[in-house]
Amino acid sequence: MQQAEDFGAESAALADMLETLAPDDWRRPTRFKGWTPDDVLVHLHFWNRAQDLALTDPDRLRSEIAAVGAAMAEGRGRAHENAAVRERGRDLLAAWRAYAADMAERWRAVDPKRRLPWVGPDMSARSAMTARQMETWAHGQAIYDLMGLERAEHDRIRNIVFLGVGAFAWSFHVQGLPKPAAEPCLRLTAPSGALWEYGAPRDDERIVGPAVDFARVVTQTRNVADTALDVTGPTATLWMRTAQCFAGPRERPPAPGERLREA
Repeated sequence: MQQAEDFGAESAALADMLETLAPDDWRRPTRFKGWTPDDVLVHLHFWNRAQDLALTDPDRLRSEIAAVGAAMAEGRGRAHENAAVRERGRDLLAAWRAYAADMAERWRAVDPKRRLPWVGPDMSARSAMTARQMETWAHGQAIYDLMGLERAEHDRIRNIVFLGVGAFAWSFHVQGLPKPAAEPCLRLTAPSGALWEYGAPRDDERIVGPAVDFARVVTQTRNVADTALDVTGPTATLWMRTAQCFAGPRERPPAPGERLREA
């Protein structure tokens, strides 16, 4: 399964960057809700292990989901994750890196169409790995920004773009809005320079620009105003202002200038 290999590559790339952090950097707040690199990695490690249970121990996963769901309902979601993942700093980095690498290797052999339990409806193994890559990439962006670093992007980001395109209807639903009758067309330039096109060609509703910027908007790591996307039409404009490619309750996209790379 290519998506498992891409998740492994995304995790390894982030891990290599995290190796450069000084001890004090792990406790510095990022521009993502004030989360520190420790907070980010706790979250990624917790949900990697949860996703892995869908494959190895579905009954335990259901129990874990019930527990974390109850904690989140009481406003203790992060506290629950922090209690479940005890490592911090470089110890956390080592534990997360080793687990993600092992997980990616094992999931490569899984049938991409295999249905697995998750929070809400079951999902395919392919979707599960795409979601893990997306989370790794999106949350990692906050740490790159904190450190003032520009990430070297790769065409494996296409998985995240595909996820964002597929979440068009969800982006409106989670906002309490009706799904528009027609979707905008997309003409996105990949990191390699390849052109990725989605939707029927049209001039009145379209989004043109870097695929990385589209992925940043649908994962809410950037406001569309802080990207090089050329957005035309009321549906495309509203989508890019409110896009959300991940599950869960409605999240507020960042305001212009709120989440940028620090100098």
